Amino acid sequence: MALFFQNDRIMKLKSFLKALLVVCLLAVPVSMNSQAEIIEANCKANFEYPFILTGRPFRALITNDEVAEFRATLFSGTTYRISAGSQGNSYLIFSVYDTDHNLLFTNKDYDNATYWDFEVDGYLDCIVEARLDESITSSGFAIIMTGIKLNE
Repeated sequence: MALFFQNDRIMKLKSFLKALLVVCLLAVPVSMNSQAEIIEANCKANFEYPFILTGRPFRALITNDEVAEFRATLFSGTTYRISAGSQGNSYLIFSVYDTDHNLLFTNKDYDNATYWDFEVDGYLDCIVEARLDESITSSGFAIIMTGIKLNE
């Protein structure tokens, strides 16, 4: 009888641990997605009329001195907006380079502004780099969105 009672307790413990593991695995992605969704919503807030989003947001999880890199092709005759976000409004530093890695813009020169509007002559293949401001945080999501201004 004691052996049966002990096996029953072990089986219940195993079942409990399996259920706990499933709950933990399900909870982690949900909380990460929720954080990213909040950051994404904050970035989208920078695209009020006459600006509209173009394409999907670029997302990256970065830590310490890591740099997330995104590429875009821009065309003349259009006003573009780049919006960047992380956990806080000034946590993310983004920089725009041409393909020769010449710096065209960095929000670091503007108190880590969350968006930038610009136009190009001709067309431009560019590299957008995002990194966290290490004086504020050491890890987090980086989300970059691009959009255009509607011609009126």
